Amino acid sequence: MSSAREIIVGIDLGTTNSLVAWVPAPKGSPDRKPVVLKSSDGSALVPSVVTVSGTSPVVGQVAKHRKVRDARTTAFSVKRLLGRSFSDLKTEAQSLPYELISDASGLVRIRLGDQVFSAIEISALILKELKKVAESQLEVPVRKAVITVPAYFNDSQRQATRTAGRLAGFEVLRILNEPTAAALAYGLGAKDRDGLIAVYDLGGGTFDLSILKLHEGIFEVLSTHGDTQLGGDDLDQALVAWATPDFIRFSAERWARPLLRNGAGQIEDPLARAELIEAAEKAKNQISGLKAGSDTVELLVKRDGLPSFSKKITGDEFNSLVRPVLERTRAACEAAMKDAGLSNSDLTEVILVGGPTRLPIVQKVAEEIFGRKPNTSMHPDEVVAEGAAIQADILAGGNPDLLLLDVVPLTLGMETYGGLVSPFIHRNSRIPTSVSENFTTFMDNQTGVDIHVLQGERDRAEDNRSLARFKLSGIEPKPAGFPRIEVTFLIDADGILQVSARDLQTGREQSIEVKPSFGLTDAEVEKMLLDSMDHAEADIATRRLVEAKNEAEPILRTAEAKIADAFRLLPQDEAKVIEGRMTDLKQAMAGQDPDQIREGLAALNRSTVRLAELLIKDALNQAREGRGKNGEHS
Repeated sequence: MSSAREIIVGIDLGTTNSLVAWVPAPKGSPDRKPVVLKSSDGSALVPSVVTVSGTSPVVGQVAKHRKVRDARTTAFSVKRLLGRSFSDLKTEAQSLPYELISDASGLVRIRLGDQVFSAIEISALILKELKKVAESQLEVPVRKAVITVPAYFNDSQRQATRTAGRLAGFEVLRILNEPTAAALAYGLGAKDRDGLIAVYDLGGGTFDLSILKLHEGIFEVLSTHGDTQLGGDDLDQALVAWATPDFIRFSAERWARPLLRNGAGQIEDPLARAELIEAAEKAKNQISGLKAGSDTVELLVKRDGLPSFSKKITGDEFNSLVRPVLERTRAACEAAMKDAGLSNSDLTEVILVGGPTRLPIVQKVAEEIFGRKPNTSMHPDEVVAEGAAIQADILAGGNPDLLLLDVVPLTLGMETYGGLVSPFIHRNSRIPTSVSENFTTFMDNQTGVDIHVLQGERDRAEDNRSLARFKLSGIEPKPAGFPRIEVTFLIDADGILQVSARDLQTGREQSIEVKPSFGLTDAEVEKMLLDSMDHAEADIATRRLVEAKNEAEPILRTAEAKIADAFRLLPQDEAKVIEGRMTDLKQAMAGQDPDQIREGLAALNRSTVRLAELLIKDALNQAREGRGKNGEHS
């Protein structure tokens, strides 16, 4: 196949499986539907698995077959590692058959045999495989792509995904949120399909809930919430934990090889761990096809020449086992609905996305959360890739009738004097966007300012996540409050942040594309949002106190500098009143009552009105005397 039209593919880089799609019909064609491209084995799904036991890495189905045999040299579920530090992943590391290690800077690395990789490098190998699939099917070079990510991926995780795309040989034109991609596929060609849609996206390793408004081809994201460490893998792990005690006893009795457990209660032997994970995944997939809750599936582990381990579980038992995991999605759903200002009755549709949503228990939990049966008509595995292809087609100019408006998941701001956060771009703000604000110096003759970029929902800088720091230097030394510094936060359509600071008087400018070394854990993200609600009153009190001190400090500093003039120009008793008001204000500022500080500041201001008038007269007299002397001299 050949085409003069520029080809841009859409890629769903998944935790368990990945796909690539494109829109083949030329511009203006009435049939502009995305097509998921298939590999040489006829499958649209490329398992997100990489084995490096041979001379060169193997990706996809072949690697998946080696997950057990080559457990130490096969990596899977790597998407959950993107943009995260080793300390973030201590718990996950104990449940994986391959080894996670830390480099000198604390970043996570994957040891496969005698080789060490980053999660970005492994992801790039998966993307290269998708590139091969696309080029084989389309028979032309494919160099540009739209890649999807969970809506709740932070800046670090998005940067890691973009870097993986570049390593794979793609120009990544857009990083697109997965629920938004699903909504694009859902709404394509349906001009009358207006309404408010909740996209419940449960993938292999991540969960997102996004609320979108569809109207006449415009897709507007109203809110998003989620958990970057919750997915189908956690259902597998629930099955693994359920079967582990019996598996350990069986192996000791029938295989004459005890499988000891480490301190966290996990199987130590990598091969045995891989075997049990694979058996759990197969059993979970079989459960989606059960007709009754009393029907059973078998969790089976086979070893050549040895008895097979078998443990049966009914559909009802599985549902009870995984329900606590799925209930973790409820908080994100309720938070997203609250952020959008909606109730369940306002929704037009609830769409299920992701392979695990085939499970009846997932559909039941979603129905319980939203009070309505979800829409299961879409292909849960392919819909995100199809949406990515539609976005790629829009960028290629193939569908100008569609418009996509996305949002940023967490508030972004900078630290200001006193340790407070000045928010620039609030959570759920529409992107792309740019916000600028003017600041000034707080100290006399200040020649530089530190820009500290933060992410989170709290008022105090120390309670948020630090993203980046840089310094704007070369400011002309002037009294505090005179320089004008313009700070700009710009988020592009991929949700990636750039911050710049410019001295409006000298024109000096510094900027930084925020590239944190690793991202937030799911617990940190949830804690940020919960803390912002739990500590709302305390945060308001802290802000009031710091703002009162910030307001009082320069006034007090000026009064201290002019107290000698007070004793020179005023009667002694009036000067002593000013001195007393200064002492009162200092004592108030040492306390924790903002109202007392403001009262002390007001009292000091009232006591210095006469002094200010005399200082102005004194300055004018000195100026006149200076002009007179200059005239006599001339």
